[in-house]
Amino acid sequence: MTTEQKINLLDLDQEAMEALVQKFGGKAFHGRNLFKWVHKHGVTVLDDMTDLSKVLRAGLKTSSVIQVPEVVYDQPSLDGTHKWVLELSCNNRVESVFIPEDGRGTLCVSSQVGCSLDCSFCSTGKQGYNRNLSVSEIIGQVWVAVHLMGKRVTNVVMMGMGEPLANFDAVVDAMGIMQNDLAYMLSKYRITLSTSGIVPALQRLGQVSDVSLAVSLHAPNNELRDQLVPINRKYPLEQLIPACREFIRGDKRRKITWEYVMLDGVNDTDQHAKQLIRLLEGTPSKLNLIPFNPFPGTEYNCSAPERIEAFRQRLLRSGIIALTRKTRGDDIDAACGQLVGRVRDRSRRSLQQNSIPMSVPRSAV
Repeated sequence: MTTEQKINLLDLDQEAMEALVQKFGGKAFHGRNLFKWVHKHGVTVLDDMTDLSKVLRAGLKTSSVIQVPEVVYDQPSLDGTHKWVLELSCNNRVESVFIPEDGRGTLCVSSQVGCSLDCSFCSTGKQGYNRNLSVSEIIGQVWVAVHLMGKRVTNVVMMGMGEPLANFDAVVDAMGIMQNDLAYMLSKYRITLSTSGIVPALQRLGQVSDVSLAVSLHAPNNELRDQLVPINRKYPLEQLIPACREFIRGDKRRKITWEYVMLDGVNDTDQHAKQLIRLLEGTPSKLNLIPFNPFPGTEYNCSAPERIEAFRQRLLRSGIIALTRKTRGDDIDAACGQLVGRVRDRSRRSLQQNSIPMSVPRSAV
């Protein structure tokens, strides 16, 4: 069996690993041990897993590998942010960003190669779309940050390349591994899924997962949001807002985090603030105002700092928690909306590429 034909153990949750080892005469607890070796200890060589029998290890080696994404570029920012470019199959690359802060470390994780939603202000959407990431490619980004790069990851945000709800099953499975006590031990309040608003998938998410929710809003009315976030034409605000309220119903600790990029003269006027206040009335909310991060070819400019602050103060006076997000990593194109990776676009058959890579060896059995 070739490496390509073998099971990548990073694709398996704890239950699936327990089932796998039993095929080779092991017990369920051996599967738990295997899961712990892979995720908590970051071991990629089966022979180093000394509490598994030689017979079991030999069986596992015939059918499985532990293969993590290859880091081909590691770029630090002046503010301490790190961007990693990860090599995947078919000559594609995705980007992950680690943001250190006092007492915490946040990892921004990608879910797709590119993105098909084509939000007008986002560089990722301009790269085209190739495919969904597998569970191993999603959880592998966490593995790389923790075990290869040695970072302390306390929070994960599914805000990298792609729309997480368009890759529903793999994203949910990967977030489950992040929460597992034998793996990364992240609570539901420390994993945030960011969506542009695929309403049926959002409703389904509420049935199977209890992670935190962020919504890319960016406009207070349908007419403007249709332009900025085209998925709104299919799932307008009249559907999105009730679905978000339902998602957090019954949990008094929870609020919806609304992401709102500040675009000069587009969505930042006093009238837009009034509309936003009316739209969010009755919804437990926290609003992140995001200074627009420019990229080549964009038609937009960032709102002036004083305009952003006036907008924020208006929201605060209405009782809405509003914060202006500090831009991190913009000097290395690692800020919100700037991730591009390298995407072989199936429709345009073009290759969008980032910076020149620096090799870091792949870790595999």
